[in-house]
Amino acid sequence: MIDEILACMAIAEEEPEMQRIQTRHRMHLVETWGIEEGDRILEIGCGQGDTTAVLAYYAGESGFVHGIDLADPEYGSPVSVGESAKFLMESSLGSKVQMDFNFDFLKEDAPLQAEGYDVVVLSHSSWYLKSHDQLLSILQKARKIADRICFAEADLRIDRMEQVPHLLSVLIQAQVEVFKKNSHSNIRTLVGREDAIRLMERAGWRIVEEDRIEEPELQDGEWEIQYTLHEVMREATRMEGIPEKWGELMQSMGELLQHFESKEMTAPLGSFILIGE
Repeated sequence: MIDEILACMAIAEEEPEMQRIQTRHRMHLVETWGIEEGDRILEIGCGQGDTTAVLAYYAGESGFVHGIDLADPEYGSPVSVGESAKFLMESSLGSKVQMDFNFDFLKEDAPLQAEGYDVVVLSHSSWYLKSHDQLLSILQKARKIADRICFAEADLRIDRMEQVPHLLSVLIQAQVEVFKKNSHSNIRTLVGREDAIRLMERAGWRIVEEDRIEEPELQDGEWEIQYTLHEVMREATRMEGIPEKWGELMQSMGELLQHFESKEMTAPLGSFILIGE
C-alpha cells in the first residue's frame, strides 16, 4: 500500500526514506480520521501533497481530493509545491486529485467544486496561518460546506525530555513571528490542542473524536531545530525596533537550544487529532 502511494510523490524519488516516514505518519492520520471509499474531500493547506496523496488512496476510485493552498507554486523545497502537485496529478492517483495554489479559501468567489464535499481536512497546516482569527474564519466557512472536519497538528504537550528542543525551537519561531508583518515561515501562528478545540467549537463544530499519536521517526523536530539555529536566530538579531529585553531573551533561548542540540537530545513532538461534526 505505502509503496503505491510513494510512487505518486515527487520527493520520494530524491529522499525515499524521508518520504516513507512522512507518508506513514499521514496514513496513521487518515486511518484515525476514518476516511472512506467515495469521500469527497477538501484539504485546506495541501502543501506538497503529503496528506493529499494518502487521502486520494483511501478515498478510492469513487472519491476525490481537492487540495488548496495560499502558497505560490514556487514555494517549498527540495521540490516546490507546484512541482509536487504536477507529479501527483500525473500519477496513478491523479484522476482523483486537483491541487490549486494561490487559492484564498475565504474569498467569496473561491472556485470550490460544484459537487460539494463530505469532509474538510486541515493536516499540519494551521501553523502557516496569520492568526487565530484567520483559522476561525476558515473553520466557520468549512462548517457551511461539509458535515465533517478532520484536523491534525503538532502537539505542544510534551511527555518526555527529548521533545524539549523541538518545543523550544517552535516557541522561538513563534515569538519572532509576533514582530513580523509578512512571513513565509513554516511557523507563523501557534495553534495548540486547546486553541483548536476552542476555535472549532466557536465555529459551530462539535468534537466527536480525539486522539494523539507519536511518530518518533519523524524528521520535523530536527528540521525545526536546525532552521531555528541557523536562520531564525540570525533573523532575530537583525530585527529593528524590538525591545532590548526581548532580544536578550531570544539569545538566551537560542543558546539553550544549541546546548540541547549539541547533546543530541532531539525527538519530534507528537500530533493531536480532532474530528468535528
